[in-house]
Amino acid sequence: MRVLVVDDERLARKELISLLSQNDNIEILGEAPNVDEAKEKIESLQPDVVFLDIQMPEKTGFDLLEELDYVPLVVFITAYDEFALQAFQVNALDYLLKPIEPERLTETLKKLEKKLEELKKEDEFTTDAPKDKLALNDQVFVKDGDKCWFVKLANVRLFESDGNYIKVYFEKNKPMIHKSLNALDERLDEKSFFRASRKHIINLSWVETIEPWFNGGLVVTLKGGERIEVSRRQAARFKDLMSL
Repeated sequence: MRVLVVDDERLARKELISLLSQNDNIEILGEAPNVDEAKEKIESLQPDVVFLDIQMPEKTGFDLLEELDYVPLVVFITAYDEFALQAFQVNALDYLLKPIEPERLTETLKKLEKKLEELKKEDEFTTDAPKDKLALNDQVFVKDGDKCWFVKLANVRLFESDGNYIKVYFEKNKPMIHKSLNALDERLDEKSFFRASRKHIINLSWVETIEPWFNGGLVVTLKGGERIEVSRRQAARFKDLMSL
């Protein structure tokens, strides 16, 4: 289990690293005192797990997650239990209150081991995407106002451009994120996601029906009920991908 510790308090980082180091199956990749340094290390080291402090100067742990493309498993650590509810609302794997008790940490590590094993099994049944691409088993962090989620890309059926924002469709939710569709398109695995038009990127595994449309285009109906027009320019490529 490859771990990164992010906390603005040096003693808190050292204490947690000392506790984690007592486990033979844990590799400490490093530590970071702030969001900017943490972002750089997460993107370069690709840890399995980040132990992440919520309240830090200038930028919070939630701010860090918003800035990431690749989001590892997250365990929040904080001295303020008022953040507990918000942490669980974003589906963090666990939440540790400072000072961290060894017994409580042991429970968290067991959850992490179980989750990592589940992800490993899922990867065995999926096609590997290039390392610089986001595949179906990767998760992203989505924050919209006071609500935020960790979302597995396999569960996102549609990305829709809306000005300088993107609407993310998963389950019954449609939160907005501040990102361009072009930038997102470059990061997604083209074997799983398709740029249907200037406004839409669809998850190919969510396609339910395909119909011919005007001027050589197509209309795709997703399992969530959305009907998305595939431009004539993209229709031929889409047919090749879907083996039509």
